[in-house]
Amino acid sequence: MRYIEPHGHMVSRTTDDYQAMVTAGCAAVCEPAFWAGFDRSGVQGFYDYFCQLTDYEPKRAAKFGLPHYCWLCINPKESEDMKLADEVLSIIPEFLARPNVLGIGEIGLNKNTRNELKILERHVDLAAKHGQMILVHTPHLEDKLKGTRLILDVIKGDQRIAPERVIIDHVEEHTAKMVLDTGMWAGMTLYPESKCTPARAIDILENYGSERIWMNSACDWGISVPLAVPRTILEMRKRGWSAERADAVAFGNPRQFMSQNPRFQI
Repeated sequence: MRYIEPHGHMVSRTTDDYQAMVTAGCAAVCEPAFWAGFDRSGVQGFYDYFCQLTDYEPKRAAKFGLPHYCWLCINPKESEDMKLADEVLSIIPEFLARPNVLGIGEIGLNKNTRNELKILERHVDLAAKHGQMILVHTPHLEDKLKGTRLILDVIKGDQRIAPERVIIDHVEEHTAKMVLDTGMWAGMTLYPESKCTPARAIDILENYGSERIWMNSACDWGISVPLAVPRTILEMRKRGWSAERADAVAFGNPRQFMSQNPRFQI
């Protein structure tokens, strides 16, 4: 078995998780910037966090033979503070040339507020100006459908953004098709208490096809499972999927998307 973990917040995980992932066949891990479980008080906290994502964490992963890549942004949960968001956006360009940075993310919406939408637009503009790929967080539960529509409208409204260079993550049954119909990529997050179970994720693949879609654990400081992707591969095999077909989704698809940035190497 082999797979890529395309969305894991490894700064919140232990070295035991790295060992377990590599043992299970993980070939690379990609870490979007995210909310740290608390609101950071100033731009210096984000500067240090971006240094952690682009310097320290790749070295920690390398101890286990695992390539580590990242995405940079201010998470939508913290973008209500417009002054802080502008300050964070101003420092991101100095990190974009670092060798493990794949693009801007995970941007998006949390509660679908006006301020969140404004900062989403500024992130998209930043990505367009610097030729960056985009990874998007969609809201939770009852806000997901509305938030996904708002996000798609923003991205489609900027003609500088190529849809095939955008991944809309955390899709579920009611949002997967609308994302795929735009030509963008869709990501399914495998959580034990929310988002997709392995069975639901496989149902989505069987209903909407396995092109331009990936699976991830989005493991972080909350209840999450770093081995969610390989466990879902096992469930695929039980459902009658061939090893080659499961490999195409769990390894081939994230490699195809992220290889649009030549820095991504397996």
